[in-house]
Amino acid sequence: MTKLFRSALVALNLLLPASGTLAQAPASPGQSMSSEPSAPATGPMNPLPPAAPQMGIAPPSAAHPPLPATEAAAANTPAMAMLPHDLSPWGMFMAADIVVKAVMIGLAFASLVTWTIWLAKVMELAAAKAGARRALRRIEAADDLGDATRTVSGKDGRLRGAVGALLAAAGDETRRSADLGEDGIKERAAIALSRVEARAGRAMARGTGLLATIGSTAPFVGLFGTVWGIMNSFIGISQSKTTNLAVVAPGIAEALLATAIGLVAAIPAVIIYNVFARAITGYRATLSDASGEILRHLSRDLERRQRAAVAAPPRSPLQAVAPAALPRVPAE
Repeated sequence: MTKLFRSALVALNLLLPASGTLAQAPASPGQSMSSEPSAPATGPMNPLPPAAPQMGIAPPSAAHPPLPATEAAAANTPAMAMLPHDLSPWGMFMAADIVVKAVMIGLAFASLVTWTIWLAKVMELAAAKAGARRALRRIEAADDLGDATRTVSGKDGRLRGAVGALLAAAGDETRRSADLGEDGIKERAAIALSRVEARAGRAMARGTGLLATIGSTAPFVGLFGTVWGIMNSFIGISQSKTTNLAVVAPGIAEALLATAIGLVAAIPAVIIYNVFARAITGYRATLSDASGEILRHLSRDLERRQRAAVAAPPRSPLQAVAPAALPRVPAE
């Protein structure tokens, strides 16, 4: 028994070291796997290539430390502070050169003059054409020149308007030529009526020549402002030493604004001038019709006077003797 117990203890002692060895064996691979990834962290790594310095910008160093973010942004955009913040037409006008401002103000004044002439001439032409047509209808319905004069004159008996001036000229020429031939009266009355008609047409066309001047010169004045503004923009580019579009565009926009204002002043002026030219032509045609009716009444009146003179009773024999038939007494 004693030998058997001793052999059991010996076997137990042999088994215990073997079990300890087996328990430590799985731990070593885990330690080796955990140590392998950590090895590259402790070892030297391949660094990334340094960023190439930009053109004209030196890399930061001890002598030149890097600028803060705000100072760097301000250094990269030195011309942005000079740009106008308001790019509306009024803002561009305020930021424009003094010469460009003068051009814009002159073109704005020309546009104001254009619309003022339009308003005044529209009312003047409308009133004159309405009066001339009304007087023409009354002259056509009259029986003679005296009746036409009475119907056209106002309540106070005065002749007004261009048609009234035509009637006054015809009546004045008839009174002055009462003792002359009929053919001469008609010719002189026609000349007087044509002069009155031309004078009325010139009076109605007064002011339209300014519209033609504005319409023909305003685009070129605006172009001058554009050229001047672009020249100043190029000078600014050379001084700022940059071709950034944000620096160049505002100056060019200010210059083009002058051309836009010139077109705004010229286009309505040309259109209004053409409209007035056609309206004045129609007005003069109405006066020409009235002049023809007056000459027709004058011719009818002269023929009636001639027939009345033929139908008059004969004069006595003493009145029929002409003064030239009497014998002349020679002068002593």
